[in-house]
Amino acid sequence: MSSFRDRLRGGRSPAPEYASISGFDPRAGKSEDGGATGGRAGREPEGPDRRRTRGSRIRRLILALFVIFIAVPALLMALFYWSAEIPSPSAMRTNQIATITAADGTTVIAKVVPPEGNRTPVPLAEVPVHVRNAMLSAEDRNFYTNPGYSIPAFLRAARDNLLGKENAGGGSTITQQYVKNAFLDSERTLTRKMRELVIAAKMAREWSKDDILAAYLNTIYYGRGAYGIAAAAKAYFNKPVPELTLAEGAVLAALVRSPSILDPETHLEDLKARWRYVLDGMVEMGVLNRADRETATFPPVIPITDVADDGAARGPEGLIRTQVLRELRAAGISEHELNTGALQITTTIDPKAQQAAVAAAQSALEGQPPELRTAVVSIDPRTGAVRAYYGGADGVGFDFAQAPVQTGSAFKTFAVLAAQRQGISMSKQFDSSPVQVNDVLVRNVDNESCGTCSLAEAFKRSLNTSFYRLTQSMFNGPQAIADAAHQAGIPEEIPGVPGRSLSENGGPPAPSIVLGVYQVRPIDMASAYATIAASGMYHQPYFVQRVVTGTGRVLLDRGAPEHQVGKQLPPGEQRFPPAIADRTTQAMLPIAAYSNGHALDGRPSAAKTGTTQLGDTGENKDAWMVGFTPSLSTAVWVGTEHSQPIRTAGGGRIYGSGLPSDIWKQTMDGALEGTPAESFPVPEGGAGQPIIPAGPPQPSGGPYDILNPPPGEQPRGPEIIFPPAPQAPEPEPREPIVILPPEPPPPPPPPPPRQVEILPGIVIPVPG
Repeated sequence: MSSFRDRLRGGRSPAPEYASISGFDPRAGKSEDGGATGGRAGREPEGPDRRRTRGSRIRRLILALFVIFIAVPALLMALFYWSAEIPSPSAMRTNQIATITAADGTTVIAKVVPPEGNRTPVPLAEVPVHVRNAMLSAEDRNFYTNPGYSIPAFLRAARDNLLGKENAGGGSTITQQYVKNAFLDSERTLTRKMRELVIAAKMAREWSKDDILAAYLNTIYYGRGAYGIAAAAKAYFNKPVPELTLAEGAVLAALVRSPSILDPETHLEDLKARWRYVLDGMVEMGVLNRADRETATFPPVIPITDVADDGAARGPEGLIRTQVLRELRAAGISEHELNTGALQITTTIDPKAQQAAVAAAQSALEGQPPELRTAVVSIDPRTGAVRAYYGGADGVGFDFAQAPVQTGSAFKTFAVLAAQRQGISMSKQFDSSPVQVNDVLVRNVDNESCGTCSLAEAFKRSLNTSFYRLTQSMFNGPQAIADAAHQAGIPEEIPGVPGRSLSENGGPPAPSIVLGVYQVRPIDMASAYATIAASGMYHQPYFVQRVVTGTGRVLLDRGAPEHQVGKQLPPGEQRFPPAIADRTTQAMLPIAAYSNGHALDGRPSAAKTGTTQLGDTGENKDAWMVGFTPSLSTAVWVGTEHSQPIRTAGGGRIYGSGLPSDIWKQTMDGALEGTPAESFPVPEGGAGQPIIPAGPPQPSGGPYDILNPPPGEQPRGPEIIFPPAPQAPEPEPREPIVILPPEPPPPPPPPPPRQVEILPGIVIPVPG
């Protein structure tokens, strides 16, 4: 048979010999049945025209193959080359950990590790020469002489892609590997390989070899979550890069090819074989003498359990980290800046307050049933800065400080605000007898009663019936209470609560809103009470105070106006007249002291407890203590993840005056220790401090929390008497205020056959 080249020249091949099959003889002019054949015998010799036609077809085929396999790839590569923009080495930014600190700027709360890990840049001059040579021996022995790419590697990748091999690729130069990591995705296609080759060639012309090697060392993955040689030196040898020995550098170089397959904990012998290959290569390169090679021994690698934690905060502070990241996004700080800027993020968290909150939560729950959970949030009333935040022990688990739950009597505070806005004074008298509303009977726990008493006294005793009558007496009472709560700081939209908060499916709230039947988050309660502490001035809660890049550029500063940078929070807003907020504070002053003796050490405080029941079971499911001083507002919730009954280890029901008050007092005392005691402002209008008549000493303090009465007969504690405020003209409402006259004490109705208590003091009869 003639060669392919002979046929291109138009030469003829000798007739091949064919085996006769089924009577077919290609050398004969006819088949055995007399039909014409396609053989040459019997044909006239080919003329010049036929030969020219065949040659033309072959030339077209060759041209097509040339275009497909050479011209088009060359054109694409030229296009890739001219369109590729290669930044300068100084413009390249590598992934770096962002550090979140407390307000002091030094106490580390958490770290933010980029998705591809931390890449702390190390100048090439700080990388020992023997470590650099080990990497060249492992990955690219011709690095300083090649053009940045390897044609054989490209052809192997093209072949493997055409054959559909899963391991297509490999054998790339260091420059190509860096290009793939820094500029391209990991898709294994011929087009991606072409782009890699072209960009590598262009980079080799525009960057120095040392710059490329430094960038490669600082970005490549070494296993154990370590990106870059600085992280790798810590992960395997717990030392800085300049201290790496020859043997240690060879280990790191050996790992790069397949970090998981060569992990020293699972494939030590495979790693040692690769390590020996690296050292032998250094000898061949002439950068390591034979004697040093023979004396080199495999170095000890630290166990993976000893690898330093990345600081991602898996404890309670991890939930602070989550809130910080959310706030950074809202402030316009991008993921790219977060991952590459080596950001120093200073939060509002007070280390002392945070330590007190965590210690209080942990000590209170120690030895208690394991299903109990708690949340603690402390906010500075003057700024909205979050000073302490505890949403649970698991930093990557559920955040109970963000969990919407019922508040119980802690919500009555907003009814007091709403009532005063409608001109109802704290000295106004209300009946405390049971209230029958259709099929709903509202009564006080343990049938507690003050007969007829002031709103301030009913607030102190947390009398459900008096507050239900208060709601009925107000103009559009349920909505007025919801509006007051929203203005104090309860968001109108709460994640996890469908529709508008504090409403019945988006409509007006039910009268039972005054008893805390709607869901609110602990952070919102701390914020709303902070508004009262600040004499009615609302400040949006926030976590992030300042953000600075590793190079010193300020991205965000929420400090003094002359220093502010970046997106700022809305300014404080006066939501309530100071007199209304301050009179509400005065009514709350005795509560902590008479809530089983939870007054703060040597400083006045205002507080309110709350407890909610679990359906008609008679069990409690949520317990609250929320209170403040002029400088700190703290909300504490205790409950469970799945609305289970809450009891102590001793079997007693948990009320707001129990564990929540314990946690609240310990948090507040610890956070404020060493700070001067502050007094609350005197309400405008002459209300002054509440007057507490002198009386016989109380052996254990008056039992404020009627939901947790001590056993036996107890004194009720002093009654608050407010001096009369100067008379002011009654406001003119849009519609007349409906005030129900006090009901005469009726004879107690006969009990229904069955009753269901759906909330503390709310009973629905069930037909027999």
